[in-house]
Amino acid sequence: MKRYITHMIALLVAISLVLSACAPKPEEVGGFQIPEIDEGKFNIAMVLIGPHDDGGWSQAHYEGLIYVEQNVPNVHVAYIENVPEGADSEQVFRALSRKGFDLILGTSFGFGDAMQTVAEEYPDIMYIHLTGINSNMTNFGNLMGAMENMKFLAGMLAGARAKLDGNPKLGYMATFPIPEEIRLGNAIALGMRKTCPECTMDVRWINTWHDPIIEKEAAASLFDAGAQVVFTGADTPAVADVAQEKGKWGVTYDWYGSCKVERCLTAPYWVWGPEYARITQGVIDGTYVPGWDYFDADTGALGLFGFMEGQELTAGMKDLPPEVIEEVRTILAQMLAGEFTRFDVFSGPINDNQGNEVVPAGAALEQVDLDAFPEYGLGCKYCMKWWAEGITAELPATE
Repeated sequence: MKRYITHMIALLVAISLVLSACAPKPEEVGGFQIPEIDEGKFNIAMVLIGPHDDGGWSQAHYEGLIYVEQNVPNVHVAYIENVPEGADSEQVFRALSRKGFDLILGTSFGFGDAMQTVAEEYPDIMYIHLTGINSNMTNFGNLMGAMENMKFLAGMLAGARAKLDGNPKLGYMATFPIPEEIRLGNAIALGMRKTCPECTMDVRWINTWHDPIIEKEAAASLFDAGAQVVFTGADTPAVADVAQEKGKWGVTYDWYGSCKVERCLTAPYWVWGPEYARITQGVIDGTYVPGWDYFDADTGALGLFGFMEGQELTAGMKDLPPEVIEEVRTILAQMLAGEFTRFDVFSGPINDNQGNEVVPAGAALEQVDLDAFPEYGLGCKYCMKWWAEGITAELPATE
């Protein structure tokens, strides 16, 4: 009997090995496993620059994707994480297109050229690029929101915190010298000087979106150089962890759950789900036209931790002057009502850190002024290639 059982087990193992060998293997491209579509459903693929649980940018997008799966009927979603910008990403976007995904989302600035190239090859697929500046107005467009609104308010809080602590110095850990990062850094500085006119802000460029070690090192460098409050433009909550060690304050970014330690002052964050659902339904209905899709705070897709419904002020905000908290609440309410937009954040007069007036009083900025450098050739008038007054750093060379 034992011999029979042994033979049967051996037979089952052999059959299993044969079936495994005959089964089709998942396609791999550049070391990435390409997910399958679900026939009969509307298929969405998301390409993430970092891990889906990074505690920041990629996690916020991933949760937005899950929101779509749960709220839009007959939808199948998939994602690929840790995809580097450049040639590797082009292979991934092309492989997803061959699979037959209906909507492909690329969540990093450096995916833009690759996505645009592949979109021309697959005109029946919709491609949405996050934070980009290009569109073909048919099947390739970009999506971004007015995070400068929330960064401006966070700058007000940080300025007030630094002033209260008697150390009027801030730091900004920036990623790459692209319009998005300069625009957000300027929004922080404008908010900072609203509550602390004597405050200054230093900048460290880290040239990565996601690297917890580099982020911690850069944050520590800014704190050690004298900063009382440090902002991050990168993906992880590292800046707040370092602030906890230093007894100072960090401002995290992207995901509401990133502000979890006592020394996290606040976090400007994204709520991508409703916007992704809006776009998905529009693509399904044939009504969505890709282009320059830039939403403001009145969509509900932007948040400032500690001030949204159901949230409480953090420890670092509770002892700030009541008039500062009230002013932040008032401006936030105006933003959520559509009465204060990204263009109000950058209303003139604004001087750069060289003493030049770069936005005159009464100037009417357009989106291209926020998105483009002069060399892009897009016709911006108040091109955001300058640091605002109060920022002590110089701009690095840009392409």
